[in-house]
Amino acid sequence: MTREQTATTSPQGVSGMTRDEIVAFFERRQELYDDFDAPGLAADYADDVVVESPMAGVHTGRAAAEQALRATFTAFLDLKMTTDAILVDGDRVAHFVTTEGTHLSDFMGVPASGKPFRLAVAFMYELKNRQIVRERRIYDFTGLLVQVGLLKAKPV
Repeated sequence: MTREQTATTSPQGVSGMTRDEIVAFFERRQELYDDFDAPGLAADYADDVVVESPMAGVHTGRAAAEQALRATFTAFLDLKMTTDAILVDGDRVAHFVTTEGTHLSDFMGVPASGKPFRLAVAFMYELKNRQIVRERRIYDFTGLLVQVGLLKAKPV
């Protein structure tokens, strides 16, 4: 048996999912992001999920996660997220993406600037019972604000 075969056929952990099932789970989530389906994405969260985000802060619960997703989709109506890599280690997943879009609607109380952005993002997930119980989003929030014109930066 090769190393890859061992990784793919490893037993289920507390997530209740194999590595292949986890990869399929995140491929399905990509389709939901592509459709701006906040309720569909939120359905993958545990009732007591904890989500940490530079933009939305720390919020707990499926409803709060859905609300944060809706706000993001509303502010960036052309948001596109492309998967760069998915790393699976047992019940933990690192999902690296590139996001891009345009500030087309109110964002953090600021009217649309019409300016585009491109941003590398890392999502760190913990899974349990086929649901996301913890999500940590890592990205350059200040860089996002500068790109969409909400923050002025002095060139170095």
